[in-house]
Amino acid sequence: MSGTPPLVASGVGFSYGERVVLRGMDLEAGLGEMVGLVGPNGSGKTTFLRIVSGTLASDTGTVRVAGKELTSLRASERGRMVGMVQQSPAIPQGLTALQTVLMGRNPHLGLLQWEGPRDIEICKRVMTMTETWEFAHRPVSSLSGGELQRIFIARALAQETPVLILDEPTAHLDISYQTGIFDMIDKVRRSTDLTVLVAMHDLTLAAQYCDRIAALHQGGIFACGEPSEVMTMEIVSTVFGASVSIVEHPVDGTPVVLPVRGTPGEGRDQDVDH
Repeated sequence: MSGTPPLVASGVGFSYGERVVLRGMDLEAGLGEMVGLVGPNGSGKTTFLRIVSGTLASDTGTVRVAGKELTSLRASERGRMVGMVQQSPAIPQGLTALQTVLMGRNPHLGLLQWEGPRDIEICKRVMTMTETWEFAHRPVSSLSGGELQRIFIARALAQETPVLILDEPTAHLDISYQTGIFDMIDKVRRSTDLTVLVAMHDLTLAAQYCDRIAALHQGGIFACGEPSEVMTMEIVSTVFGASVSIVEHPVDGTPVVLPVRGTPGEGRDQDVDH
């Protein structure tokens, strides 16, 4: 990576009361790179994503996007720096798909300013990229789970930010929608140099689509590197507290993580994910 990475998190720490969730986390994501965040429930993935998106203030450390520290920016400015798709976004009531995507233009609008032709054109472009323009005028309440997720991603893309944050974007979707969503995200970020940070539970899917993977364990990053470096039996067993076998994908050669029947290891974290 040359120059300053679009996303730099340094020494990020956070606690819920006396419970320490993150301890001095350092993570960078380069231009056009997709970095996967993996870890057991309770490892702090969602908390870290909220801090990186600017919706939650860390106790310690800094997050810089395109060289600017997030805590120094107003909400509208942060909305022009980081787009985020939450794990279970609220479904807007009474809006069409296009109207929902237009919400992504709010950080670019002034007080009492309405969307103009340029905003419509930007939304049409990102909806075309996410293959959602064909149902632009349908109520979002009529869309399937996979269609809805594409709309939420299009709404984040409409913010025109250098960094996109995704929290379990394929949770509750079947396998065809999972690969379809990630194929689309991969195509978008490669064509636009968008930097993507994504939390994932499916380790095999993470290995297929991410340039690098950061594995969280006990409040910090236990391992970070290319999928083949992180998806090893030793690392996965330590981080997830589970017996696994790693084999090579027959098509693309990426690691495939297979659970092995047996007693879980010492590292299992039973807490609810934050």
